[in-house]
Amino acid sequence: MFVYQLCDLPADPVFPADLEKLGYFVTENDQIRMISNPEEAFLYKINRNERWNELQKEAMNECIRRIVLDRLHKLGLETWRLPLSASPREAHVPILVSNNLPTASRIIVIFGEPSQDLGIWAYRTVGADSINAGSAVGFARAALNKNTALVLANTGQLIWHCGSGRAVAQPTWLSLPRSSACAGQPTMSYRNKIPGNSDWPEHVNHVFDTVLAPRVWCNGTEPRIDVVGVSEGGLAAFQYLKANWVKWRTHISAMSLAEPLHSSYDLEEDDLTDPASFAAFMSSRCRGYMLSDKPVGDRVAGYRDHGCNCYSSGEALNAECIMPMAWRHMLDWLDLTQADRNYAEQVMILASDVDDATREKLEELDVLEEAVDHALEAEAVLEEKHMELETPVLDLDGMEALNLDA
Repeated sequence: MFVYQLCDLPADPVFPADLEKLGYFVTENDQIRMISNPEEAFLYKINRNERWNELQKEAMNECIRRIVLDRLHKLGLETWRLPLSASPREAHVPILVSNNLPTASRIIVIFGEPSQDLGIWAYRTVGADSINAGSAVGFARAALNKNTALVLANTGQLIWHCGSGRAVAQPTWLSLPRSSACAGQPTMSYRNKIPGNSDWPEHVNHVFDTVLAPRVWCNGTEPRIDVVGVSEGGLAAFQYLKANWVKWRTHISAMSLAEPLHSSYDLEEDDLTDPASFAAFMSSRCRGYMLSDKPVGDRVAGYRDHGCNCYSSGEALNAECIMPMAWRHMLDWLDLTQADRNYAEQVMILASDVDDATREKLEELDVLEEAVDHALEAEAVLEEKHMELETPVLDLDGMEALNLDA
């Protein structure tokens, strides 16, 4: 029987978090390219052993994180520690908050994916397009002004690494140094938990309760809050607001969800006809942006599944790429809802939203064929008029769903 000593095992590879030492640079077009071949993007596979590939990727991601955080800080965002009472060496999660939060009349809060780092939409977009395109830098530049504050929550970096004294995301945790390249991944204990932020639902609740609530009720002014949620981040925001809607109803302006994960069944107990209900808010002041190869902003099916109108994000494959593709359309709509407190989305139920049971009821009423013909005629008229975002209209495809309760 052979026994390997630690000195006999291959050492864990080390890659410096330095673009130049990794062999890359940032071009004039804000793209990361190879120094040896400026036409080539980041090369992931450099070794047959995945440990080498993953550690090199993590070193590159650390470089990207530093660049993004530096740009966001220059735009006026500050790093806050949660819990707010935590010292720099105590377990905490960093978030980014614009320095005009105490005085702004409007707040946009973004809850991203748990798989991403603070301020990052998608590393794949950073590599393919540009650093600003794959991060929140572009959004921050467009949204921030004297009256609009921005809060970037951090649903990803919720593991406290005691050795380096920082919060990390799961991919970073798996890339921490090991005794050898053959060693297993580090184990977690209670010491790696961050108080009040042990997982992404708890973190979202913590942001509402300790960052937004004091601003709303303790400053003498009542700003209107726009909520942007991505996948699980949006789900946690949905769950929190549903459970606390009476408290927050007058302060939430609108909500935009990228790849929504909640179900319309979660809204069944609410009365949709009651303007003060959460279901009514979801139907009138919320939008979902779905994976779709249609142009950004085109209507797609989803109302029956999510209780809100759904639109194409322009991204067909990767949910993490929805924000880089659709944030401009989201922000335009959020601006519209801020400008008009009486604005309400008109329910749009597409043909693909109608289930078999409802379709059978419509056929029994002998109205389906007539509704389809009328909807097709109406679509032709709408296309000719090139309806703009600022003048939302009822999608006549929804006429197929008339008398749903018949």
